[in-house]
Order: sequence, then C-alpha cells, then structure tokens
Amino acid sequence: MRPEQAALYDFRPVTKADLPLIARWLAEPHVAEWWDDPQQELAAIAGHIDSVSVEPLIVELDGKAIAYLQAYDPHMEDDHPYADQPFGTLGIDLTIGVPDLIGIGHGSAIVRQFVAELFEEGAPRVIIDPHPNNGRAIRAYEKAGFRSLGERTSQYGRVLLMAIDSPEGDIDE
Repeated sequence: MRPEQAALYDFRPVTKADLPLIARWLAEPHVAEWWDDPQQELAAIAGHIDSVSVEPLIVELDGKAIAYLQAYDPHMEDDHPYADQPFGTLGIDLTIGVPDLIGIGHGSAIVRQFVAELFEEGAPRVIIDPHPNNGRAIRAYEKAGFRSLGERTSQYGRVLLMAIDSPEGDIDE
C-alpha cells in the first residue's frame, strides 16, 4: 500500500520479542549504510525498552511491523548535543526495515503522522538528524515539513539537524 492511499500507522512500544526483527532490519543494506555497528545499536535499543529518556517504537501498517521509530528528549541526557533546542523539543529517529517499502512515501507519511501526535501532546518542536549524505531521508523529512537548522558534528558523527515547529507553539530561539 502506498501512503497516498491514506495509510494510518500504529505505533507500539518495542518489546524484547521485537529484537530479532530489529536485528534483521539493522542488517539490511539500506539500513546498515546509515546505522553504526548492528550489535551495539541493538544493545542500545534493548536498553531503551525501560528508558525514561528514549521511547523505542515499532511502526505497524495493517498489523505488520514495518519500521523502527524512537522518540527522545534531548534535555533528559547530560551533555546531549541538541540540548540547545527549546525546552520541550523532542527528537525522533526512523528506520523503515522492510526494503520493499523504501522510496514510496512511507517515511514522510510516518513522520508526518507521528509528529502530529507529538504536537497534540504539547511538543513545541520536533527534530531529526539524518546524515548529510542521506538524500533520501532528507527529502522525506522535507516533504513532512522539516527544515534544515544546519550541519553539526557530535558524538553521533556528522548530521543535518532538521526541525519542524508546532503550528500552535511559539518557539523562543
């Protein structure tokens, strides 16, 4: 199903039972290109299951798991490189695990729907940080309404920090 057909995604918490699926996704070439060592990433995701600062989620379409999504609060971690963002800002990361669903609009549709939910919950801004060379992700996020805040280098490597502000909010920069 193409997202233009009004797909609605479900977001559910990651459980330990999801870790083998996420491990398979991390091994997919289109994912491995942009993520660090799969074993380290999987260990980090497993550690986030009971975290208060990171919410790991599985994205489902018609009851089928298709993507990994995480939301985080950069103000809940000491020395987070995005703690300079306005208070209440939330960060997200998205990986579509199913190769057949890449490049047909699901990325921007998932992000658009999830960001709308975060805004409904009161977030004034949402940020995302693709690698500057990940043109497919950058285009998807721009299509979802994100704008560039510029490149940065941190412990996560080179990123293009992007943001979208709530239409209801008043962001103090």
